[in-house]
Amino acid sequence: MRKFLLLAVLLPLVLAAGWYYYHQRALPLYGPLYREFAYISNGKSNTVTVVDLRSFRPVRTPQVGAEPTGIAANPKRNEVYVVNSGSANISVIDAEQNKVVATTGVYGRPYFIDVSPDGHRAYVANSGSNNVSVVDLDRRAVAATLHVGTSPGLARVSPDGSMVLVSNRADNSVSIIDTARLAVRSAINICIHPEDIAILPDSSKAFVSCSGSGQVASIDIKHDKLLALLDVGKSPVSLALKPDGGELIAFNFDAGTISIIETTPNEVSGSYLVGAQPVRGIVSLDNSRLYVSNFGSNNIAVYDIDLGKVIAYLPVGSHPDGLALSQNQNYLLVLDSGSGDLAIIQKRTPKKKFEPSEYSLLTIIPVGMQPNQIVVKSFLATKPMEGR
Repeated sequence: MRKFLLLAVLLPLVLAAGWYYYHQRALPLYGPLYREFAYISNGKSNTVTVVDLRSFRPVRTPQVGAEPTGIAANPKRNEVYVVNSGSANISVIDAEQNKVVATTGVYGRPYFIDVSPDGHRAYVANSGSNNVSVVDLDRRAVAATLHVGTSPGLARVSPDGSMVLVSNRADNSVSIIDTARLAVRSAINICIHPEDIAILPDSSKAFVSCSGSGQVASIDIKHDKLLALLDVGKSPVSLALKPDGGELIAFNFDAGTISIIETTPNEVSGSYLVGAQPVRGIVSLDNSRLYVSNFGSNNIAVYDIDLGKVIAYLPVGSHPDGLALSQNQNYLLVLDSGSGDLAIIQKRTPKKKFEPSEYSLLTIIPVGMQPNQIVVKSFLATKPMEGR
């Protein structure tokens, strides 16, 4: 009897120790100057949570402006930019210190921010003032303010940096900005309530989701011409492009489906059920896996692009929304907007019989209230981190 009781006490401890040992061994080895952080904007806390992706621990929570929403990393310097919708400004975070080092004012109700490939400019669509702020990131000041359509929701920079596309939600149009002249060169009427924008890697064509008409617009952005209106599911709220540019995925929030679009012929190849209220998705760099956050069913659907089907559902927190992948693609970061936390899912090759799945929930990290967006920034620091 004593042996049985001793076994009952020790077995959970042994299993827990084994789990911890396995996951500690599974973590990559990094050099002393390597940094990789996830930055999360907390809309109701007026903060950004910084999570160290080497140790999966929160390390800083800098205060920013009111109602932070959009967040973006500079590809050329160690800075992260946070759009504060309530205070109509942008907070600049030094990624080496993880501190706010500057604040730049824009205009009414900005929500998203995108950074040019050369890292010198950022573009912010101000939905409350019908314009786009062009921010000089070297001077940390607004270089130009360009009038666009009504209620612009998103400004997206083309991969070659020559254009910015703006979705004007209230007048069903897209504005195209010439970045060399800093001028709006055209406005194209498309479909009802345009929202997200995806641009092909060669900057030849753009796709815009229209949540009001259940369509995705295809636009020739070399000649400013609407090519096609593609019928997808009800309420396509966001888009994800495969890194090779060959296929585009629309997330149909009110249909519970994703639609796969072949980008060259402008054709919808099929629509597939994935879960309740799919809101966002991200494709792995090898073009093989699509991860979908099902806002209404509190899980992540793993869609195998080659097989053309969902191969796993991964439970997470309440109302998963924003997604990101770690630099090595081994960790999926899921922002749970309802429960105010970050779920980290590990992808690995199963090695033992009691590990049948290639995916497992590594940890859940509390963040702030109403987390909105997430971005990952990896870089080599100029000096070792203090205390390490």
